[in-house]
Amino acid sequence: MSNPSDELTREIVGLFAAVHRRYTQESEAAAATHDLTPLQAKALLAAEDPVPTRHIADRLHAEPSNVTAIIDRLESRGMVERSPDPGDRRVKRVAATDAGRTVADDLRARMPFAAEPLARLTTQQRESLRGLLQLVLEA
Repeated sequence: MSNPSDELTREIVGLFAAVHRRYTQESEAAAATHDLTPLQAKALLAAEDPVPTRHIADRLHAEPSNVTAIIDRLESRGMVERSPDPGDRRVKRVAATDAGRTVADDLRARMPFAAEPLARLTTQQRESLRGLLQLVLEA
């Protein structure tokens, strides 16, 4: 005899996997149209306004030192440029160029689900989901 909660858990985990798969497929396809990796595309989207490299690393869930190669590749293709932060010359800021903003606009147009995977949820539903996920991660 099967336990209904085990079936429910499997179904929920399957739904997490389906959301992740859809997000990944959409973002990979959009990035590929510009010969970018998904991480390069995500970094470009994070750099539309000038931001410290740390901000991009946070968005990618990576260490700033690991983001350097991603930024190097985008910079070599003329999509971003680096500049010293006016408030702290030790900090490098990254900003999309006009060409990079054009690519970023196209990426967003090609990734409606990945850009807003929770668009169909109300603010209250998103807050509830956030709280539930935080509980799961605290376990």
